[in-house]
Amino acid sequence: MDCLCTNNCNASLNQSEVKLILEKAVVPEHSVLFMQAMSGGTAFMAGPYLFIVSNKLLMAVGYPVTGSYDPEGFDKAIKEAQKQTRARDCIAISPSIPARLRPYLQEIDQYYILPAKNAIPKGMERFTKRAAASLRVEEDKEFTPAHKRLWAEFVGRTPLAPNVRRLYEGTESLFPDNSKLILLNAWDENNELAACLLLDLAPGSFLSYILGAHSKNNYTPYAADLLFKEMISIARREGKDYIHLGLGVNKGIKRFKTKWGGFPSLPYQMAVWEEDVPLSGKELLQIMAPVQGQPMSKQQLFMEKMSNERPFKMLWEIEKNDKQSWIGGSAHFFRYSFDSSFRKLFEKVDTVIFEGPLDQVSLDQVNSLGKNPEPNTPRIIDYLNEKEIRSLERAVIGLPNLWKGLLNSKNPDIPDVPYYLSKTRPWMAFFSIWSSFLRRNGWHQSVDLEAWQIAREMNKIVFGMEIISEQIDTLESIPVQRIVNFFKECHRWKAYIKQHEDAYLKGNLTKMMGTSAEFPSRTEMVINRRDEIFLHRMLPYIEKGRCAVFVGSAHMLNLEKMISDAGFKIEKCKNIP
Repeated sequence: MDCLCTNNCNASLNQSEVKLILEKAVVPEHSVLFMQAMSGGTAFMAGPYLFIVSNKLLMAVGYPVTGSYDPEGFDKAIKEAQKQTRARDCIAISPSIPARLRPYLQEIDQYYILPAKNAIPKGMERFTKRAAASLRVEEDKEFTPAHKRLWAEFVGRTPLAPNVRRLYEGTESLFPDNSKLILLNAWDENNELAACLLLDLAPGSFLSYILGAHSKNNYTPYAADLLFKEMISIARREGKDYIHLGLGVNKGIKRFKTKWGGFPSLPYQMAVWEEDVPLSGKELLQIMAPVQGQPMSKQQLFMEKMSNERPFKMLWEIEKNDKQSWIGGSAHFFRYSFDSSFRKLFEKVDTVIFEGPLDQVSLDQVNSLGKNPEPNTPRIIDYLNEKEIRSLERAVIGLPNLWKGLLNSKNPDIPDVPYYLSKTRPWMAFFSIWSSFLRRNGWHQSVDLEAWQIAREMNKIVFGMEIISEQIDTLESIPVQRIVNFFKECHRWKAYIKQHEDAYLKGNLTKMMGTSAEFPSRTEMVINRRDEIFLHRMLPYIEKGRCAVFVGSAHMLNLEKMISDAGFKIEKCKNIP
C-alpha cells in the first residue's frame, strides 16, 4: 500500500504534502489545516487516505486523495493508522463503510455541490434584493462576541448532530490563524448580526460552505439567502469550479441547498466505534499508583456522590405506534443530583429537548439583560418598606450578628440584596435572591442544567424549544406584585422548600403544585400559554420516538392531558431509570 507521505504513517504532513492534498481535495474534510485546527490534532496519510488523530480519537477520511475508493483498502489503512496511534475512539467517513465496520454505521447522507458558474435563480434575485436593502454584508476574519451570541442562539434552538454541534462550538478557536477561512457577515441597521456563513477557501477546486446561522432574535427576512448569493460571487472571484455545500442533514437544509441549484454528488456514510486497545505498562502503572494529596479514596468519593443522588421520579413515559419517548418535570434549583437516572434514561434516546438553551453564552445574555434595565423599569425596592427589606435580608443571609462577618468574608454566595432590589429587573431580583436563599439551604443543584450537561456529554442531539428572546418575554411577563408578595412571605420559605423537596422526590406533581400556587412564575402567561407552544414543538420528536423532553414541572399539569389528547399513551414511569 503506497503512502503519500515519506515519513511514518502517523507523522505530521509537510507543506508539499498538504499542498497536494488540497489540490486533489474532493470533500471538505480534505482541508487539512482546517481539520487540524478544529480538532486540535495531527493529520497524516496511510495509503491514499487522510487521517486526523487527536488524543485517543482517530478520524478516517475514506475519500482517496489519489486513485479510486476501495473498501478493503480503506479498512487496511484504518487498521494501520489505529495500530500506529493506539486510538480507542474511531470515526470513519467514506462512500461506503467497509464490511467489518457496518455494525457501527450511524449515518447515511450525501454531499451536495453547486457549480460556481450556475446562474442565480430568478426568484432568489428578488428575495436577496429585499434583504440587501436593510443589511450590510462584509467578509471578515474576526469572531466577535456578536458571532458567539449568534452561534449560541442557533445551536440552542436547532437539533444538531453532536459532531456538527462541536463544529459550531470550536469555531472561535480557528481565528485568526487560519488565513483561508472567512466569515461572511450580514449586519442589520442596528449593527446586530442577522446571519453569518463560515467559508473555507483552501481546497483547490472548490469553496467549502462549512457552517451557517441566522438569528431569530435579530431577524431579517432572507438574510441567509443574501449571504448565499455573496458566497457564489466569492467562489467565482476565487476561480473555484464549484461550491461544496456539505451534507443534506435534513429536509429543511436540503430544500435550502437545492433551491439554489445544489445537487447530490457523493454518497456519505459514517461509522463510530471503539477499539479494544490493551493498556501499556506505563498506563497500568499510572492507574495503580496512589494519587498524592488526595483527601478521599475513590470509594469515599463514590459514597459521597451517591449520598447526594436520588432516583428521578418526576418522569412520564410516552408511547405511540410502539415508539417510546419520555417527558420529565424539571426544576431550575434543587438539593439533589439525578445523575445516574439521567444517564440510564439517555441511553434509550437520541434527542433531548429543553424549554430553552442552557449553554453559558445564553445564560450570560439573560444575566446581562437582567442587570441592565431601562430607566423606566419598575424596581422591587419601591414596593417594600425598610422592615420588609431587613426581613428579606435575614432570610437570605442569616442572623444580623453574623451578617457583617459573612460579608467581610467575601463569600460569592452572599448576595447584595439592596442592589438586586434597586438596580435590576424585577425577575432578575427574584431569581437572584431566591437562588441565594436556596444555596444557603443546601440547594446547589439544577435539574435541567444537570440533564443538559449530561446529554451533551453523552453526545445526544440537544436543543431548546424556545429562543432567548421568547424566554425573556416570559420573564418580563411575571407580575411585579407577585414577586413583591413572595418576598413579603419570606418567613415561610423554609417550610415551602421542605414541602416542595418531599413532593418532588416522590414524583407527586399534585402535592408539589399545591405548595407553590403563589410562586411568582406560576402564571397563565408563564405556564398555560407556553404549553401549546411546547406541545407543537415537541410533537415531531416524540412521534419519532427515542426522545426525552424536560419542561418545568408546573407545565405537566396541562401537558399530560394535552399529550394524551394528541393520541399518545402517557403514564407515570413505574420503573425509574
